[in-house]
Amino acid sequence: MQVRYLAGLGLCLLGACAGDARERPVRVMTAPPGAQYLGVETRLLDERTVSVLVRMRGARDRNDVVAYARCAAAQYTLIRGHGFAQHVRTTVKQRGGVWEGDGGFVISPDLPRGLRTLDAEVIVDDCRELGIPSL
Repeated sequence: MQVRYLAGLGLCLLGACAGDARERPVRVMTAPPGAQYLGVETRLLDERTVSVLVRMRGARDRNDVVAYARCAAAQYTLIRGHGFAQHVRTTVKQRGGVWEGDGGFVISPDLPRGLRTLDAEVIVDDCRELGIPSL
């Protein structure tokens, strides 16, 4: 029992525990009321890396923008014939009431290692139920 505790503590010290608020999973239960989704632009940076740019009005906070980027990335992953994506980062800024997000994702046919993986089909279905467009 003590060995398991120490191993878990070691993983935390190596950065495997959630620390920075920017890296915590996005928990969106509903789309923001009255949100306007202003579009998605995707840029394939190499065979497996994509930048997803999103714009919206009416976001409650950065998590709504990140959720929109994740939805778009999941749909793009399926369009490219892959099943999984890994969320690398999303930067968010607000200008004149318009929220902008720039998300980086690695797409893959197989489940990648790591904590921030997305099953594209599941995410797209969830987005549809939440009322968040995916492209």
